[in-house]
Amino acid sequence: MSPRDDGLPQDPQDMKLMIHALVDGELDAAAALAVERRIATDPDLAAEHARILALRGAIANVPRPEVSSDFLARIAAIAEVKASGEADAPQAGAMKAEPQLQQGKVIAMRPRATARWFNSFDWRQMAASIMLTAFLASGATQWLMVDNAPDSFAVAVANGHRRSLLAATPVDIVSSDRHTVKPWLDGRIGVSPPAPDMAKDGYALLGGRVEVIGDKPMPALVYRHHEHMITLVAAPRQNEVKSVPVADDLSAGGFLLVHWTDDAFSYWAISDAERPALDDFVARFRKAIIANPDAGSPG
Repeated sequence: MSPRDDGLPQDPQDMKLMIHALVDGELDAAAALAVERRIATDPDLAAEHARILALRGAIANVPRPEVSSDFLARIAAIAEVKASGEADAPQAGAMKAEPQLQQGKVIAMRPRATARWFNSFDWRQMAASIMLTAFLASGATQWLMVDNAPDSFAVAVANGHRRSLLAATPVDIVSSDRHTVKPWLDGRIGVSPPAPDMAKDGYALLGGRVEVIGDKPMPALVYRHHEHMITLVAAPRQNEVKSVPVADDLSAGGFLLVHWTDDAFSYWAISDAERPALDDFVARFRKAIIANPDAGSPG
């Protein structure tokens, strides 16, 4: 079954709503799997999914605003004015409910419903929601996304790795030869990371793919270690970013990650393998690059 025969909407905006439903856990297992498969084949949807997850994670880390007593009093006063304005509503409703004659028939009129939710509403929750909304609307979203960029990037890498495991193949170009993988990546997005052959060490190169993270295409290599897949995302390093020669152990989305940088790339290795195996992969990858600089050349 092709992705377009999965019963999902074809309109991009409708698919974005489906992605929101997926993130919110509102889909059943079959629909969730169908959406994840569609995401795995559509870079635009993948970028939207990563953006939503990153924003959700950033907002979750925002401290809950403290609501002042004065603010609560003003909100409560609004409720009292609303309630007093509707005090005569039952009488007006009763008048509207009087039966009317129309061509000899009696037509029952239903009184208009009045707003009575003020009496039971939690004003503290409403006040907190208003303050949080104002906080986000004031530009805090941009601060959150920048301040938590590493965490957000890790989540996006984890989502991409998960999608690759659900797809028919985890790579766009299937080859164990760097002379094939690197030119393919370079031809698609203009950049390719080193791709050393580490099969003798137990890490076989399966190929490469293009990951879309934060609306930016990035190269990714895929290695196999026994029954485990290891995805290595290589983000081109910005000039102002400092090199981090020592790897950082992270985790996201139920996977283990190792992050480090060199003069050219910021690397993110992710897998469901045990930590010693992932650390060993990273150590051998870095050693292979140093021992064989030609592994980083396009050809």
